[in-house]
Formats: sequence, C-alpha cells, structure tokens
Amino acid sequence: MRILLTNDDGINSEGLDALVEALSEVDSAEGKAHELIVVAPDGERSGISNAMTLKLPTKLRKISENRYSCSGTPVDCVIVAGLNVLKNRPDLVISGINRGPNLGTDIIYSGTCGAARQAALSGVPAIAVSCASLVPPFEYGACASFVASNLEALKSAWMPGCFVNINGPSSSDPGLKAKWTIPGRNHYFDNIKCFDGEDNYTYCFLSDGKHEREKEGSADHQAVAEGFIAISLVDIHPASAHPQEWNGRLFGQTGIVSSSRVETGP
Repeated sequence: MRILLTNDDGINSEGLDALVEALSEVDSAEGKAHELIVVAPDGERSGISNAMTLKLPTKLRKISENRYSCSGTPVDCVIVAGLNVLKNRPDLVISGINRGPNLGTDIIYSGTCGAARQAALSGVPAIAVSCASLVPPFEYGACASFVASNLEALKSAWMPGCFVNINGPSSSDPGLKAKWTIPGRNHYFDNIKCFDGEDNYTYCFLSDGKHEREKEGSADHQAVAEGFIAISLVDIHPASAHPQEWNGRLFGQTGIVSSSRVETGP
C-alpha cells in the first residue's frame, strides 16, 4: 500500500517517527512492505485547521529517500505531495500521531485533522491519529501499534465524505481495545494576556485556559478516559442547521421575526 504520512507537529516529531516505525514493520496484504512517503511541515503548525498557503510559494526540502519537509501547513503537505512529490495517487493518508487530543470540538481547530480532511476532500481514504494527553510524557506506542495492526480494517471503515479520527491514551500498551464513538462537545474558556509594546502595537497571547467536555456515554473523550482507543467517522462537509422545510423559501417566509426594525426618516 502506498501511504502518505503527515502531521501538524513537524517533520521531527516523535509521534510521526513512532508511526513510521510501526508501519515499517508491517507487510501489506500482498506480502509486500508498505511504501511510506513522509511530507510534513518544517515546524509545528498546531491549531491551524484547514489553512493552506495562497499567493506565496511553499518550499519543499528532501531530507532522505521518501521523506520531505514543507514550509507550509499540513493541508499544503497533502496538496503538494499529491500534485508534485508522488508520481501516483496514495492509497491512504495518515496524519499524526499528534501530540495532544483531537477530541470532539478540537477537530475544528486541529491541523492534524485538517490534513486528513483535505485528503478525504480529494477522495483519498484518510486517518487522523492523536495521543490524547495534555501533559508529558507522551507514549505513542499504543496508537502506533493499533493503526499498524488494523490498517486494512481502518481503510475499509473509511467512507467517501468522511475521515477516520482516532484518539488513544498515552500508553505503550499494544493491546488496548478500541470502540466506535461520536465526537463529543467541548466548551473552551480561553485566557488572553496583552502587552503594549514600544512600537505602538498591542501584543496579545493566548495563555492556558480551561475547557469542559460534556458528559455523553458514546463520546470520544469518555472512551479515552476509560482507557479505550476512540474511533469516529467525521463528516468533512458543512451541514445546515435550519429546518429542512425552510429550503427554497425566501427569507422572511420562514417564521423568523426580527427583534427590531430600523425606521428611516418621514
């Protein structure tokens, strides 16, 4: 199988190396070693979601055979790899293993998930993998072993219009069990610190805040808290939230009443 590997933690991340090592030890169903191609950002790009580089070039640097660093985002890595680096379309894209959780609402912000989403938008089976711990030490062995041991099954679980999102506890245990989950809901309470500089700019820094995860028995974060590896199929397309019967109606014919009206002159 031809597998493109990327991430948002950068080309030198331990999670990426753990995944490469685990996949290098596994033979494909045809009895051949997988063809692994790594194209990852040249530095950390966490929290960058589906951002891509426009109007400026992205720079590629070949580090070794089938291993490249990219000056752009995780999405850029998928695009550049598909249009330039790879002579043939990959059979699978795996993004990770991320350092930190991509559970529930985290998926919106995640560069790891952004790369998997981009691959799926191109019609390529895609998997995002995260070590769902916020504090070191980060143990990637459990996630890496699970992906490598279940590669064909995970690829088969993929459906067009989705990507497979995997989160596992920080663990080296290769025998952790996995269960299907739904993305949970998170509530963020961010802190920001601002400083006035001598250059007349105000410098604003996001600092450590708090977050809460809603209790839900089938949620991904609940499974990880119980020691399982959580798997979700995540839709890549925005969905409307208004009632279906509104479709096609002119605005103002949907029962929405404005709370105020601006009156102009006589």
